[in-house]
Amino acid sequence: MYGMVNKAIADLVCSGFGEDKWEEIKAKAAIDIDFFISNESYPDEITYKLVGSASEVLGLPPAKILEVFGEHWVLKTATEGYGDLMDAGGATLPEFLENLPNFHTRIVMMMPRLQPPRFEVSDRTNNSLRLHYHTHRPGLSPFVVGLLRGLATRFDTVIEIKHAAVKDAGAEHDEFVITW
Repeated sequence: MYGMVNKAIADLVCSGFGEDKWEEIKAKAAIDIDFFISNESYPDEITYKLVGSASEVLGLPPAKILEVFGEHWVLKTATEGYGDLMDAGGATLPEFLENLPNFHTRIVMMMPRLQPPRFEVSDRTNNSLRLHYHTHRPGLSPFVVGLLRGLATRFDTVIEIKHAAVKDAGAEHDEFVITW
């Protein structure tokens, strides 16, 4: 993953729990990197170690850490780093979700080594849709739930999320039914 992901985790921990907790999390994860470079690629293992250590140090389940991180990613990291792209993604939550493939295509042009997930929308109605999430990285569906909650906040939309198909439980990919 790119350094911007790990920088965002550091930002979330430091702003919510203090820099001393961040240093404790890095030590527990055996990560001796003082700061992450946003456009540098790092092994996925580093991010997984940071999330696992954050779970232990903060006393929160890894899924909760990932969910909170997903919200933080949308409301702070993506907004600050990709504000114009976020604004161009759509005027409503459903429109933005349908445009996610275009968003990731643009990001890949800026970061050629990025291996983003793939999203598709199906079964759209006036107040719901099914979001298909395809990734080679295990265990990140709680992060997607957090992203969706962050997007709902961004678009001032009350949503319900049902995790309808779970890849980690044997499904081909994750599917979320989102109603608003």
